[in-house]
Amino acid sequence: MSLNQTPIANRLHIGIFGRRNVGKSSFINALTNQYIAIVSDVPGTTTDPVYKTIEILPEPGPCVIIDTAGLDDEGNLGALRREKSHQILNKTDLAIVLIDPMIGIEEFEKDLIQTIDEKKIPLLIVSNKIDVTPKDIQVTEFINPFPLFKVSSKTGTGIDELRSNLSKYAPSKIEDMSVVKGIVKRGDTVVLVIPIDSAMPKGRLILPEVQVLRAVLDEDAHAVVCKEYELEHALNQLKNGPELVVTDSQVYHIVKDIVPEQIRLTSFSMLFARYKGDFGEYVEGANAIDALVPGDKVLIAEACTHHPQPQDIGRYKIPKLLDAKAGGALHYTTYSGADFPEDLSAYKLIIMCGSCMINTKNVMFRIELARSAGIPVTNYGVFFAKMNGILDRTSWLLDYPMSRITKHNPTVLSH
Repeated sequence: MSLNQTPIANRLHIGIFGRRNVGKSSFINALTNQYIAIVSDVPGTTTDPVYKTIEILPEPGPCVIIDTAGLDDEGNLGALRREKSHQILNKTDLAIVLIDPMIGIEEFEKDLIQTIDEKKIPLLIVSNKIDVTPKDIQVTEFINPFPLFKVSSKTGTGIDELRSNLSKYAPSKIEDMSVVKGIVKRGDTVVLVIPIDSAMPKGRLILPEVQVLRAVLDEDAHAVVCKEYELEHALNQLKNGPELVVTDSQVYHIVKDIVPEQIRLTSFSMLFARYKGDFGEYVEGANAIDALVPGDKVLIAEACTHHPQPQDIGRYKIPKLLDAKAGGALHYTTYSGADFPEDLSAYKLIIMCGSCMINTKNVMFRIELARSAGIPVTNYGVFFAKMNGILDRTSWLLDYPMSRITKHNPTVLSH
C-alpha cells in the first residue's frame, strides 16, 4: 500500500462468497474494472482469500474486495480453505453471495446465507452469468428479504447498477469518523509524544501516530510532536498549556510525572481502544490483572505481523511486567495478524494491541468472542495505564463513547 492510500483497516471490507466455479474471480474483475483475480474454468482455482484495495467512486469509496475460496471445496485441503473463507466473515462489513442461476439456491447456499445473516452482516445476493442463462429460469426461491441483483461478469450487464447500490446496503463505517472526534476541537493544542527506539521503522512513524496526527489536523487543532525526553521542554515552550497529551503507552512511566494533573492524558492505543474497540470493556478487563497467579495463561493478540524486536512489547515488555505483578511466571500465547483462536477457555486474560491494522468489525468480533467465553479482555494502552497506576487518570475517555450503531437497510437483516 502506498503512503497516499487510505489504510486497509479504514476501508469497507466486501467479502465475495459462493461455491466453486460460480464466477467469483470474474465477478470481482468486472466489479473493479481490473484484472486482479485469476480466472479459470478449473474448480478451486482460488485457494486462499485474495485482498484487493480499490476505490469505488463516488460511493462507498475506499474498499477492500476479498475473493474467497469456494466454500464447497472438498478434501482435507478443501476443509482448510473453507475455514479460511469462513474466517473472512469475522472482518466482512458487506457480504455478497454469488449464485449460478442454472443451479439456483440449494442447501449449500441456504446454509451460507443463514450463517452470514446470523452474524448480522449486511448481505446482497448476486445472480451471475445471466448472459448464458435461459430467460425462463428465475432465481427467486429463498431470496426475500435479501436484495437480489442479476449480472453478467462477462458482458458487464448489471454491474453498474450493483456498484451504485453498494453504499445503500453497506453499514456506516466507524472508521469514517475521526479517531479524536468529540475529544479535540478547533483551536486546541495537542501534544503527541513519540519515542524513537529500535522498534520504530526507519524514516517514518507508525500507523497509529500518523492517523492521530492527521485526525488532529482535520479537526483544525494544533499538533506539537516531540520525544519523551523533550516533553517537559515542549510544554514549557507553549504559551498556554495543551488541552491534551497523547503518548506512546510504553513511556507512560516518564510522561505521567511531567504532564500536570489538570491536562488530559491518554495514549495512542487508548484512543484506538475507543475508536475501534470497547474502551469500557478494556478498562473492566484490566481488573483481571490483579487476580493473575503463576501458571495462568495469557493471550497476547497483535493485529500486525511485524518482525519482533529484542524488547518487543508483546513478547518481552508485557510478560516481564505481568510476571512481576503475579509473583511468578505466567504462560503466554501470541497470535499475530488475522489469526485469533476461537476457543478461549484456557486463558485468564486477553491483551489486544491497538488494532490499527484491522477493521472495527474484526476487533468487535474478538471482543464479543471473549465476552461470550467470559474471558476478560484489555488492550496495550489500558494495560500500561493500569501498571503505571494511572488508569483512573486516563479513564476520562469513558465520558466520550464512540457509537457502535451502524445503518442497515431494514430489508437486509429482518425476517
